Amino acid sequence: MRGDSARARDALSVGRVTRDAPIHELLVESRVYPPPAELTANANVDADAWDRAAADPVAFWTDAARRLTWHTPFTRALDWTPALAPDGTLRPPRAEWFADGTLNVAVNCVDRHVDAGLGDKVAFHWEGEPGDTRSLTFAELQREVAKAANALTELGIRAGDRVVIYLPVLLETVVVTLAVARLGAIHSLVFGGFSAEALRFRVEDTGAKLLVTSDGQFRRGGAVPVKENADAAVAGLDHVQHVLVVRRTGDDIPWTPGRDVWWHELVERQPDTHDAQAFPAETPLFIIYTSGTTGKPKGLVHTSGGYLTQVSWSHWAAFDAKPDDVHWCTADLAWVTAHSYELYGPLSNATTQVIYEGTPDTPRRTRHLEIIERYGVTTYYTAPTLVRTFMTWFPDGVPTTFDLRSIRLLGSVGEAINPEAWVWFREQFGGGRAPIVDTWWQSETGAAIMAPIPGLSHIKPGSATRALPGLRTLVVDERGEEVAPGAGGYLVIPEPFPALARTVWGDPQRYLDSYWRRFADRGYFFSGDGAKVDADGDVWLLGRVDDVINVSGHRLSTIEIESALVAHPLVGEAGVTGAHDPVTGEAIVAFVIPAREAGPDAVAELRAHVATAIGPVAKPRDIHLVPELPKTRSGKIMRRLLRDIVDGRPLGDTTSLQEPEAPARIAALLR
Repeated sequence: MRGDSARARDALSVGRVTRDAPIHELLVESRVYPPPAELTANANVDADAWDRAAADPVAFWTDAARRLTWHTPFTRALDWTPALAPDGTLRPPRAEWFADGTLNVAVNCVDRHVDAGLGDKVAFHWEGEPGDTRSLTFAELQREVAKAANALTELGIRAGDRVVIYLPVLLETVVVTLAVARLGAIHSLVFGGFSAEALRFRVEDTGAKLLVTSDGQFRRGGAVPVKENADAAVAGLDHVQHVLVVRRTGDDIPWTPGRDVWWHELVERQPDTHDAQAFPAETPLFIIYTSGTTGKPKGLVHTSGGYLTQVSWSHWAAFDAKPDDVHWCTADLAWVTAHSYELYGPLSNATTQVIYEGTPDTPRRTRHLEIIERYGVTTYYTAPTLVRTFMTWFPDGVPTTFDLRSIRLLGSVGEAINPEAWVWFREQFGGGRAPIVDTWWQSETGAAIMAPIPGLSHIKPGSATRALPGLRTLVVDERGEEVAPGAGGYLVIPEPFPALARTVWGDPQRYLDSYWRRFADRGYFFSGDGAKVDADGDVWLLGRVDDVINVSGHRLSTIEIESALVAHPLVGEAGVTGAHDPVTGEAIVAFVIPAREAGPDAVAELRAHVATAIGPVAKPRDIHLVPELPKTRSGKIMRRLLRDIVDGRPLGDTTSLQEPEAPARIAALLR
């Protein structure tokens, strides 16, 4: 199901342009979808949750924290030191949540469910790319985590030590991550497709004692070597004492005696019980690195009690978690999406999950449909870029030979979802009935900040709706003043919240400069995103403020121009960037992946479509039809690389891309 140009013009209209708005509004979405009656009747959250939370947010999060099992109950909820000191100086802010309480994160995610009688419930259904499968119950997961914790202890891992995990999506990845948390050590997961250079930076920056990797991984139908990258990454780093290797492909690999250890030889001989220790709530849990495509990656530090409180509550509330759910978050385990809504959030709520090792089109483009049908997936949480890819693969709709009726909720994460892609997703995957939980959050926030409550929210396609209970967002101008409805501005969070990253590892000054300095006089956390709020109070993301294009004094959002293009039936995906222009200062350049064969007049038709849908000021100067776009491993379009291609500048670091050679291939097409 694709909307034609006429329907797109009905849904999208020219918005107001205000003189002092930092970003001009282009599109207004008029479609609204009420919550299904059956979801409303059984919603986990009641309608007055927002009002109760707004009256006392700290009390709200205190109640949420009590959903967890605490070894030592906390007596202090929030200790907050803002960035702006009373004497007017700036310093890195400091937040502590539930600081005098102690708990064990792994116990909260596994052991307590076994103690509650849920040991026979499946925790994970795992499927490898070649088709091998394995399931683990919570009782089996408890035993596996205990053995891994004992193994790590034998390797000398203690509380506070750092462990870097460089693995594909395997059950061993889940197990070792939970084992690190169980010991009070700090994990940092790295995507298994990253280069040796990108891995080395993370190993060196954390000062890791242990690297966990594999002999190889299966990707796009073949076995890909991994151990060589791991060896190059740790070469000469004296703080790395061991490399623990999971056997996945069975290929011959280089081996360093005394340093390298086989997982199966070490872990399988360990006892399957482990006495877990409780740790203070502010104990660091993990370090997660930003992609680093615009400079040195930032290692964001998340702690235990506050983070687990918010991811557990937000998963339960925003995904309306039920005891019989089968949840599938399609993100790689190295991304923050997976940390929060594939590991800690769902596990803390005893939710059965599906995890998949491979790519969506191996060996067939229907692989995700097969997995949904096989395991009876009820909540399917994925990235807009994959939705748009599905639209190009199935322009006439997904094959009806697959039974997707188990799906009751859909989710979107990573960047703003185009309205037309939202509607397609709901119709094709959700049977025209499943609400889409479109979540806005970041590595820095740790957990969802804005999302609909599926049983309560009236949802507009493409909108992140509004902040969840206990949270607030504002859209402000350069001075920190809230902008008028419909005007674009800067998205900020005005109060501290439990899952907030506490610092940048080893660089608290960068934490201050990146997120707090800009609006320090207001005490706002600056997200780096542009947004607008409509007359109903719903928030619309406009992309990174760095991606805004200034055309003759009009600051235009790339997201909205892309949405207009994707609304055309010819377009599967679109990436928009600015380019130098001697007349207008900047010009709009669009890169389009066609959904079907494009005729000779396609470019002219698309330029006219954008001008009609949202106004002549947004009409692209150039449109390039391309077979791919540069995307990060988490599915975000790297618009700055498109700008480098257009302006003929040398490309920066491309190791975080799904296809590092994609920019060069696109540049060759333009030449």
